[in-house]
Amino acid sequence: MPNNMFAAAVVVVALFPVPTVAAPPTYSDPLAPETLATITTQFRRVMELANRHDIKALHQMFWQSPSALLVAKSAIPAEGNWAGYWGNEAIDKKLHDIAAAGPAILEPDLSKFKVVGLTREVALSYDPVTITVSYAGQSGTRKPFLIIMNWIKTGPDWKVASEIILPVPPPPSQETGTR
Repeated sequence: MPNNMFAAAVVVVALFPVPTVAAPPTYSDPLAPETLATITTQFRRVMELANRHDIKALHQMFWQSPSALLVAKSAIPAEGNWAGYWGNEAIDKKLHDIAAAGPAILEPDLSKFKVVGLTREVALSYDPVTITVSYAGQSGTRKPFLIIMNWIKTGPDWKVASEIILPVPPPPSQETGTR
C-alpha cells in the first residue's frame, strides 16, 4: 500500500503543479532623473518662499485649480484640529493667516527627501520637516512634521497639486506606553 500512496501523490503533483513565484518586475520611474531633479528644486523653492512668507510667489507654485489642496492646522474649532483647504483662494487665505500669525520657519531634511513619478504628469514627494510656528495655538517651538506633496505637470512646469502637512506625534512614553 505505501507504494500506491506514493504513486498517487506523484500523480496529484503532476496534475496540480505547485505555482512558482516569479521575480517582481524591475521598477522603472516614469520620470527622467532630470525631471525628478526639477521637482526637487521646486520643493526647495516652496520651502524658501514659505520661510519668506511670500504668498504671491507661493500662489504661483500651486496648480491653479479648484482641486488644489492644502491640509494644515486649523484656527477654527468647527473645522477640527486640522483641515483641508480646497482651491487657490482658500489656500492663499490659509497661507496668509499663518504668515500673519508670526514667524513660521520650515527646516526640511533634504537628506530624507524623496520624489517619485506616478505617471509622466504626476509625481509624489515626501520629506520630514521641522516647523516652528505660533499659528492657531501652536507653541512656537520646533516640532516634527511630514510634508507630502502631489505634483502635476501643467504645460512645461511642475505645480503643487496638494500639500499635506502632518504633525508627527511624540514617541510613546516609556513609563505608561501611551502618547
